[in-house]
Amino acid sequence: MTSAGTSAHPHSDSGFTRTRRDFQGWRRTRPFWAGLLVLLSAAPIIYFPYFNLSLGALSVAMSTTAGAGSLVIGLTLIVLGGLLWFQPVIRFFAGCVAIFLGVLSLPISNFGGFLFGMLLATTGGLLALAWGPVEEQPTDIPSGAEGSAVSADPEVSVTAGSEERAGE
Repeated sequence: MTSAGTSAHPHSDSGFTRTRRDFQGWRRTRPFWAGLLVLLSAAPIIYFPYFNLSLGALSVAMSTTAGAGSLVIGLTLIVLGGLLWFQPVIRFFAGCVAIFLGVLSLPISNFGGFLFGMLLATTGGLLALAWGPVEEQPTDIPSGAEGSAVSADPEVSVTAGSEERAGE
């Protein structure tokens, strides 16, 4: 039994709910998932060239001469992912560069981090290219704006964007 003055959900104004709602609002104003995928793509591209695996007495080293190139590609992808989050205006540039670096990581960084890094970078770059800001709809439409417009000339009537001569 609730009264009219109390909320049906007593914890609806808690700090967690407010923070989650604020985060959702922030996330919807930028290419969030594109930035996340570009950020995640840097991990396998940076990690695998320096990867050392020990299986008992057997040591497998994945070190290549392209370790520096992989590091540069990975750090650039990290910067691009951050830019997609905090500067969504440059999404087109960042998306193109992320796709280019993802494809470039194929020959430089052990097949693009064994294809994981390349796929994440190209998918994130494509999402950045496809994302666009949502244009706000006008909330108050004048009542006369939806109907047909009539010109000052009594012989010309404009209806839904097409001109018609009266009496023809």
